[in-house]
Amino acid sequence: MRQFRFVFLLAAVAAASLLSSCGDSGEKPFTVRTYNLGERITLGHIVYVVFETQWLTHIGEGTDARIPQHRFFLVRLSALNSLSTEIVVPNFSIEDDSGNTYPELSGGEGVPQYIGYLRSVKGVDSAQGNALFDAPPRHYKMKLTDETGEKTAYVDIPLSFVSESPDVPPVPGKDKK
Repeated sequence: MRQFRFVFLLAAVAAASLLSSCGDSGEKPFTVRTYNLGERITLGHIVYVVFETQWLTHIGEGTDARIPQHRFFLVRLSALNSLSTEIVVPNFSIEDDSGNTYPELSGGEGVPQYIGYLRSVKGVDSAQGNALFDAPPRHYKMKLTDETGEKTAYVDIPLSFVSESPDVPPVPGKDKK
């Protein structure tokens, strides 16, 4: 009976030590947040800033024009590597209010200031430019992750069509007043 108690006590001590090693490591849990355009977002060793967006019906001209399935959606951003060693900035995706997700496109031919699809950023350097998506015009949240994919944040991207007024030539015979 005494041997049984000893084995039982030994098993209880072993179980307690295993359970305590699975406990809180002292690190605060990471909270997934949603940011606005223009805000500085630090995820791991990457500091993101999403500046602006643009919708395009095509990229290029004439027979070389690229036509999207929906619309081309450009998101201009920067990703700063705060480490002294090289890292890879993960790819992006956007999600609409219905839960539909659209991944970043890998082909950036003809995209002005294309940030690239495979982004290897040297230490204390940044990647800047436009990420490319093919999606219907809607309100989106852009998903960003740290270099390990463990920490995530979203950027709220409201639906807006910025249009510049074209220069209209004056009508002959009409005077400006």
